[in-house]
Amino acid sequence: MDEWLTASAANLGRGIGAGQIDPVDLTETYLAAIEGHEFAGRIYARVTAERARAEAKAASDRAKSGFRRGPLDGVPISWKDLFDTGGVATEAGSALLKDRVPSRDARVLREATDAGLVCLGKTHLTELAFSGLGLNPITASPPNINDYECVSGGSSSGAATSVAYGLAAAGIGSDTGGSVRTPSTWNDLVGLKTVAGRLSLEGVVPLCARFDTVGPLCRAVEDAALLLAAMGGRAAPSLDGATLKGARFGILKTSAFDNLRDMPREGFSRAVERLNDAGAVTEVIHIASVSEAMALAPKLFAPEAYGTWKHKIEAAPEKMFAPVRERFRSGAEVSAADFVAAWQAIDRLREEYRTATAVFDAVILPTVPIMPPSIADVSEDHALFNSENLLALQNTRIGNLLGLAGLTLPTGIPSTGILFQGPSEERLLRIGAAAEKALA
Repeated sequence: MDEWLTASAANLGRGIGAGQIDPVDLTETYLAAIEGHEFAGRIYARVTAERARAEAKAASDRAKSGFRRGPLDGVPISWKDLFDTGGVATEAGSALLKDRVPSRDARVLREATDAGLVCLGKTHLTELAFSGLGLNPITASPPNINDYECVSGGSSSGAATSVAYGLAAAGIGSDTGGSVRTPSTWNDLVGLKTVAGRLSLEGVVPLCARFDTVGPLCRAVEDAALLLAAMGGRAAPSLDGATLKGARFGILKTSAFDNLRDMPREGFSRAVERLNDAGAVTEVIHIASVSEAMALAPKLFAPEAYGTWKHKIEAAPEKMFAPVRERFRSGAEVSAADFVAAWQAIDRLREEYRTATAVFDAVILPTVPIMPPSIADVSEDHALFNSENLLALQNTRIGNLLGLAGLTLPTGIPSTGILFQGPSEERLLRIGAAAEKALA
């Protein structure tokens, strides 16, 4: 049964469908793994064992009766602790929300439950999801899979590590500026950032509603496709016959290669070489709208985040880790007029970008330009925390600013990733399925 802890969600689902795996046994295996793991308390904020067992029993009964609800019916996954769970605390990694207990599940959790997925519990995250490092001295800082003394990436830190350490078949996170893709990269996972509005935010603790998205962190592109479908209540896109032959990719140089360190550069170069070997065509591109959009980021993210949380923060500012609190407060420096003007500019730049990239199947770039820093270093040095945090999100926030879907894949070099960006999740998933084979 130990092999179940490293299997893809899709393969576990197939095992259930073939009668080789009982969802009850599968769920008990994961619960036992969580209970016995040295880092479980740093990964899970709370485990919903009673709910998981009830859902697994129902899935087992459906499987035996031949009435499974879908390909992931009976598969146990984790949920970032900003997705509401009825009757169970949802605190978004913040002491400001301690003992907050919603009355019902978030809509995406309800959809996933209707599809038969089993909820193992809620995972730790950065305070109110506003950091890309995954450091949270207030609750817990999950350890990186490649070096437990390093940060795991945020803000969906526990979502990523629950999968990487074999404590969930997949994790569900959110992505406002890179919070699915950065921890996926640093923990050698597949991560899908959806286009804003593709999946419901009802019952999701907000950060920046215009940028917030929901997405899976998992072991395979197929898992990402199936989880997207389960949370959205629709059929999964077909990945059959996916190929890189003749695919055309633009290598985005604008902004995305700034501050690029050696290992992420090596991982990306290796990945591009594999794509070319598989028949893809790549060319370097420079797009002015990218740098223009990046320059607007300070006028967009922090002002909306602070506007959303100002009253809670200022009622008890001492409850927050200082660098995160001050990042929120920086939003107060932007006027309403500048915020509105920045959004008008972003709308224009999104159109310009899509026109400039329409000839490509996807645009590719290194997912994260840096390697995960030491937990101790960024805990003690707040200036380092701030600089590394901005770099951790440098490349991923391009997609948030420009309204794109993004799919990150491991390159084969630990804690490095290649990011595929485009307007459609379905297209990226097909490309990703082919790229995954080329990169293996």
